[in-house]
Amino acid sequence: MNTRAEILVPGRTGEGPGLILSAPISFWGGVDPKSGRIADVRHPECGQGISGKVLFLPGTIGSSSASAVLMELVHAGHAPAALVLHEPDAILLLGLIVAREMGWETPVAVKLGREAFAAFNGKQVRVGVDGDIRISG
Repeated sequence: MNTRAEILVPGRTGEGPGLILSAPISFWGGVDPKSGRIADVRHPECGQGISGKVLFLPGTIGSSSASAVLMELVHAGHAPAALVLHEPDAILLLGLIVAREMGWETPVAVKLGREAFAAFNGKQVRVGVDGDIRISG
């Protein structure tokens, strides 16, 4: 299956297991930047690692600190392989933009309709720099 997504923030090609979150998440307090694990005990995927995964986000719960947490994830090597968002989140994506400005390699972030997420759950997914999303392997 190949799908074309809209590029929100350019970055490196990402490949990894697809992880579709079943609920929106706050990166501030919801994701541990030191481990790359979902830390919010109220989140259905609590305890799962996002590091190296193609992370499908049905939404985010806003916090102006989300960008800093994503930037910390990039710096610590615990960032997702790629971010696939249902709706752009300017504050979250700012973390990728600032990380790129600091010279760090960042994952690509794309926008894709939520209805397309299910096809990628648990599969090995590749998100290209051109926004091409496909099941690999």
